Amino acid sequence: MARMRAIEAAVLVMRREGVDTAFGIPGAAINPLYAALKKVGGIDHVLARHVEGASHMAEGYTRTNAGNIGVCIGTSGPAGTDMVTGLYSASADSIPILCITGQAPRARMHKEDFQAVDITSIVEPVTKWATTVMEPGQVPRAFQKAFYEMRSGRPGPVLIDLPFDVQMAEIEFDIDAYEPLPLAKPAANRVQAEKAIAMLNDAERPLLVAGGGIFNADAADKLVEFAELTGVPVVPTLMGWGAIPDDHKLMVGMVGLQTSHRYGNATLLASDLVFGIGNRWANRHTGSVDVYTEGRKFIHVDIEPTQIGRVFNPDLGIVSDAGAALDAFLEVAREWQAAGKLKDRSAWLESCRERKRTLQRKTHFDNVPAKPQRVYEEMNEAFGKDTCYVSTIGLSQIAGAQFLHVYKPRHWINCGQAGPLGWTIPAALGVVKADPQRQVVALSGDYDFQFMIEELAVGAQFNLPYIHVLVNNSYLGLIRQAQRGFDIDYCVQLAFENINAPEINGYGVDHVAVVEGLGCKAIRVFDPNELQNAFAEAKRLMAEHRVPVVVEIILERVTNISMGTEINAINEFEELAERGADAPTAISLLD
Repeated sequence: MARMRAIEAAVLVMRREGVDTAFGIPGAAINPLYAALKKVGGIDHVLARHVEGASHMAEGYTRTNAGNIGVCIGTSGPAGTDMVTGLYSASADSIPILCITGQAPRARMHKEDFQAVDITSIVEPVTKWATTVMEPGQVPRAFQKAFYEMRSGRPGPVLIDLPFDVQMAEIEFDIDAYEPLPLAKPAANRVQAEKAIAMLNDAERPLLVAGGGIFNADAADKLVEFAELTGVPVVPTLMGWGAIPDDHKLMVGMVGLQTSHRYGNATLLASDLVFGIGNRWANRHTGSVDVYTEGRKFIHVDIEPTQIGRVFNPDLGIVSDAGAALDAFLEVAREWQAAGKLKDRSAWLESCRERKRTLQRKTHFDNVPAKPQRVYEEMNEAFGKDTCYVSTIGLSQIAGAQFLHVYKPRHWINCGQAGPLGWTIPAALGVVKADPQRQVVALSGDYDFQFMIEELAVGAQFNLPYIHVLVNNSYLGLIRQAQRGFDIDYCVQLAFENINAPEINGYGVDHVAVVEGLGCKAIRVFDPNELQNAFAEAKRLMAEHRVPVVVEIILERVTNISMGTEINAINEFEELAERGADAPTAISLLD
């Protein structure tokens, strides 16, 4: 048996569990871990500028590839409280990340010591498991349990809090005798699969709803195979976008109050059975339950038992990992196909495709300042099918989901439920760190961009290049639009006359100057006809300098983006497409 500090055993366990990257900020109470990282080696470290930023980098890292576990590290006290937003975001979207915090020595924890706080109690509602390890000998097993909790059942984040003296104590530990714990994941059985396929086959106008659980199970290929085998069209949720390519004939649009397509909502309303796999019936997807469920039956598959019936009670509920469920469904469906029992879906599919072809929103506007719809049209033109988009919340994200196209799994990386402003920059950096060859394009409004803008320096320091499209209307645009119902436009304007940048005409913050001051490159565009040149130049600068490149587009101050309070009552504030030239990069053209 080898004798070592407990914290060195923790690093060995993390390496054995597959960790090779961590994001964080050193501090007095966590310095023993940093000493162990240096001594043991094998885990690369990215120095964040804010501990919340480190937590979002860890999220982006996890979300990039199946099996990834993002790790973020902070000292005691405020470092842990800074991580709460990242833990909430990860918990809400079933994303496993490991947060590690330092803590005061055990003897001083109850004496209001400097930066000593009961962080495990604080984060309990937003973690799958959180613990303060009080015995040095329990450190390696705490980390073993952490990885088990993160990966078993519904994935989620954990936090391990380590008192300084616990980290420093010596223990006996043999890493050669260590094995990760076997994971617990429920699987659909034959009877459940037969009942599901029978319900699907009895329906006349069925839909598959693909949620983020498809990605957690690494099961996008199985989903597409099941859809193709049965001929049933697919509606991805925002978290499941990319599970089936946007240009696939069976992809029939997204549904919801905001991040949705006109054709997606229309198709859901025309359906008679909805088969949800790995989704949670989020309210931005469903609107009111009465409208969403009226006249149709439901099958719901989810890995977490308490998700079944949480929003509404389905006709058939199945507790299962999405991949395991699809295996069972495919087995039964293949047998039915061989026996000639599967229903022909060609007429239903053709009606879905006709809606997809005709119910388009207009994007081609020549206004200066630009309308945001034109920006997404130009992005579709400039960025190819391998592009991975990263975004958080706001009118920029909502419009992006309405107009952009996603073709691959894990190529729309978005915090779906929590939606914290500032998430986009650090998450994008985490994606690039996880997959340096990926073509990453981030999307932000000006307020999201300003929240954690300091993290761009991390991209410059560690050469994490990506393109950041910044749409600037100098407004809290989504909140302004929501305030229309109160007949106010109050405390949401970000515009002011910047005495140092008169050339931006009252749009406030000089983002180009700030970005360049942080070691990155930036381009500002006023005329949408210049966007293709700007995107081309951004690609060149990114390749040459290996840093983030920001393309800022000055938008018109006020644009209302399509949304509503029910999926059958979406307000279309702008002109709709009447011919192909109105939406030249739409996924399915009018003519």
